Amino acid sequence: MRVLPMSDQELINCYLEGDEKAFETLLNRHKTKIYTSIYLFVKDSEQAEDIFQEVFIKIIDTIRRGKYNHEGKFLQWAMRISYNMCVDQFRRSKRRTNVSLSDEFDIFDVIPASDSNMEQSMIQTQTNDKVRKLIDLLPDEQREVVILRHYADMSFKEIASLTRVSINTALGRMRYALINLRKLIEEKELILQ
Repeated sequence: MRVLPMSDQELINCYLEGDEKAFETLLNRHKTKIYTSIYLFVKDSEQAEDIFQEVFIKIIDTIRRGKYNHEGKFLQWAMRISYNMCVDQFRRSKRRTNVSLSDEFDIFDVIPASDSNMEQSMIQTQTNDKVRKLIDLLPDEQREVVILRHYADMSFKEIASLTRVSINTALGRMRYALINLRKLIEEKELILQ
């Protein structure tokens, strides 16, 4: 008989009853998506680590105070906290974020890919680099939707709620991002394999 993993809410309940391992399980379940989304916004591994830790301190504090509302999903709630902290950090630093990644952390190392051979792997790496550079050229609002949709794996409804716009606005931003990406590909005469 296969034992099903505990839900996020069950883990939170166990944590509130004193089971520290339950929170560790919850953290391990979602840390990659949360860290990745933070990193894609701030573009600095140290800063991403700091914000990531702040996010989980806030989560722990909110849960311990009994203020966590489990009507929504835990991951979306945690993503909203991390997004808000990234926006706050962005406002404080007033510097534009880039999607280009450093050697230290690469989103495509986290995304599973079937490596059939070395040549395919090299082509995939080159394509990923080209896509990152193109995304970096998008206007901020369009880049934000692309990151949240494709890297943080959020639905348009979740993106709309997180960015405090209508779902039609979020969809429109994605539509314009795709149109702009196509134009950029044509302008730069890029071949994405």
